[in-house]
Amino acid sequence: MATPLSGAPLIAAITSVCSAGFLLFGYDQGVMSGIVLSAPFLAQMSHPSTLLLATLTALYPIGACAGALLAAVVTEVLGRKRSLILGAGVLTAGSAMMGAAGERVLFMVARVVTGVGVGFITSVTPVYASESGAAAQRGWQVCCQLSTMLVGLMLAYWINYGMYFREGGVQWRFPLLFQCVFSVYILVLTPFLPDTPRWLMRHGDVDGGVRILARLRGKGVDDVDVQREKEEIVMAIGVEGEAKGGWGDLLRGDGVESCKRFYLAVGIQFMQQMSGNELNFPQWWMIDRVGRRKLFLSMAIGMSLVLIGEAVCVALGGYSASIAAVFFVFMFEACFTWGTSLPHLPIIIALSETFENVGWMATVWIYPAEILPLKIRAKGAALAAAADFLGNFLVVEITPPALANIGYRTYILFAVFNIANAIIVWCFYPETAGQTLESIDRLFAKEDDGWLGDERDRWYRRLQWNMVGRAERARNLRRRTERQRRRRSADSTGVREEDGVGEGDGSEG
Repeated sequence: MATPLSGAPLIAAITSVCSAGFLLFGYDQGVMSGIVLSAPFLAQMSHPSTLLLATLTALYPIGACAGALLAAVVTEVLGRKRSLILGAGVLTAGSAMMGAAGERVLFMVARVVTGVGVGFITSVTPVYASESGAAAQRGWQVCCQLSTMLVGLMLAYWINYGMYFREGGVQWRFPLLFQCVFSVYILVLTPFLPDTPRWLMRHGDVDGGVRILARLRGKGVDDVDVQREKEEIVMAIGVEGEAKGGWGDLLRGDGVESCKRFYLAVGIQFMQQMSGNELNFPQWWMIDRVGRRKLFLSMAIGMSLVLIGEAVCVALGGYSASIAAVFFVFMFEACFTWGTSLPHLPIIIALSETFENVGWMATVWIYPAEILPLKIRAKGAALAAAADFLGNFLVVEITPPALANIGYRTYILFAVFNIANAIIVWCFYPETAGQTLESIDRLFAKEDDGWLGDERDRWYRRLQWNMVGRAERARNLRRRTERQRRRRSADSTGVREEDGVGEGDGSEG
């Protein structure tokens, strides 16, 4: 099955199914907050204890981690498109099981199955979007996905609120079953969409990959830009060698530093959870213009400063601290409530959330798909997602006892984590914004042909991995080349227009 869409409409369709996947991620995170308060649900589950209710909720990230690991096994074999369909099918089955559950064991199983589907989807969609989009728009397309995650979270809260006033089982069954609307949307639309040209070419279908590439760019197969991008993909596949992208390649230092890039991918998603955690719309504009690296650095430092300020407010307490907290909430137009047992509830955490939303939410989901080479992209991105879920589980486990035992020092602990994150990013994480996925491969190629020169004589460069400087110079070179190309194109157009006017004048004379 295929759709006649091409260019921007085709990219929009792919972005929509990927965004629906992350909407389900957010919806599933939020829906249980209302379900566990539903009297009909508690009665149906034989009035479970508080510990069992916590287990019902915690089974979801465990299933999501399992789903991400499963995606690492099958995504490269099935392709991005069919893997997304499989994940949506599993999630639909899990949602239907939860909505129809009549006792707690079936509900627990269904909760795990739903988590598996979500883990599968969130592992596949960043890769699908990254390999389909152009370099200049790749970041905001993934930002769309993370924005819809918050839409799903909000939708779950409102549906829970609306159904709270209904009597009987519909009060909790309807919110659980409603998410099937979005998973069915994925199941209906995705079969009509193409797989990514990079996956097709990697698996030997170069002609098919070029045709899909032309459709994605809205141009003809023989277009110069399409052919240039095709050559870059084919060249990158050649640089990566004959390896089939097995599990050993994740840990093997081959010609394109696959193992080190895998460590970067897993590390950045785990560090997100250690930053102390959602996405706002300014990032749509910032992520491709400012770049991934600058957002990581500036927002990690910003979160650290805010957490220190929060620790001060918690330590001092009183009315003034609350006034300062409200000031920050209105100033940054953020509102994220973190419930604690502390009496004054320092809302200054909202500022920390703003920094994370701008720099450490969508950016960490796009980075693994960009930094990983094609042959291990599916496996590496899936394992990076699993690291994110495991990190989330760890933070959820340690935060309540930390707040209970060391109080405001918990915020200082996370502030230190953020400073450590910033140092690690500055030393080891290259910029990927604005570069094609294949040009990133060239950065890591061991055969240094001198195309970017070297700046190791600068003292601060000696503290960094040399790939950081190479990536920065590559991005600057690409920007200069693109500006020169546009200038030449504009000059050429101006000459043609002048020639056309001259010919017209002559003919009239």
